[in-house]
Amino acid sequence: MQNILFAIGGREVSLGEAVVVGAGLALIFLLLITIILIFGQRRRVAEAADMENRLRDLAYLQSEMTGRMQSVAEQTSSGQSELKRALNERLDQVSHRMGQNLAESSRATGENLTHLAERLAVIDNAQRNLTELSSRVVGLQQILANKQTRGAFGQGRMEAIVADGLPKNSYSFQHTLSNGRRPDCVVNMPDSEQVVVIDAKFPLEGFSALKAANNDAEAREAAARIRIDVGKHITDIAKRYRVLGETQDTLIMFVPSESLYADLYENFDDIIQKAYKVRVIIVSPNMLMLAVQTMQAVMKDAHMRHSARSRQDDG
Repeated sequence: MQNILFAIGGREVSLGEAVVVGAGLALIFLLLITIILIFGQRRRVAEAADMENRLRDLAYLQSEMTGRMQSVAEQTSSGQSELKRALNERLDQVSHRMGQNLAESSRATGENLTHLAERLAVIDNAQRNLTELSSRVVGLQQILANKQTRGAFGQGRMEAIVADGLPKNSYSFQHTLSNGRRPDCVVNMPDSEQVVVIDAKFPLEGFSALKAANNDAEAREAAARIRIDVGKHITDIAKRYRVLGETQDTLIMFVPSESLYADLYENFDDIIQKAYKVRVIIVSPNMLMLAVQTMQAVMKDAHMRHSARSRQDDG
């Protein structure tokens, strides 16, 4: 008789059946455990493989990033070297040009100082000549006693001022124009074919009569003579010495005395205005000296520009 352990639904279960059922259940459980372990192992293997792939991808990305960083570093280094080289070349060029400019400026400054010293020496020499000339003059009235002496006096003062202030090859006395007229002096200006005309034949009879006048009637008569003589002389200068294309449009009339120049500007404004209208400039010895100095500066400036241009062409 079999040992009955329990009954299910009216059915009796013996020990052997229970053992068999238990063994079957245990086997099924073991199979389930084995299946679970197998699936878990496969999942871990898959996860490991996936992790390995990811690590491999990361390693590849890291390697690629490292290569790119090295390339960028090499390009940056090369760019810095090129920039450094370009900057060094530029600095060398700037330094060279600055050195040349400083040397040129120093040379020009030295030349200007030399020219200034020469000009001051010329002015001082002219002043000494004028002082010596003045010391030899006994009196303006005595020297201007006749027309020939008056012409020589004005011509002499004008020639002394021009000769002391300008290079010898830049002016000419008693030059003959194309119309046959001979002005007292012409000055050749640089970069121009038109000469500057200077007239020194100033009519002084009226001023002499004005200084010698003893009453108002004689003074008025002398003033009228001054207006006639000086006005006619201004007109003659404009007609005789203005040659189109040969002379400058503005002409210079030299008055050989500062006092006469002052009297003319103070008491005969109508004559001054007439001279302005026909473009005749009236100058005293001091004014002529200033005009000559201005011409000299223009000539030296033109000479320096031509020299600089010649050096550039040769370079």
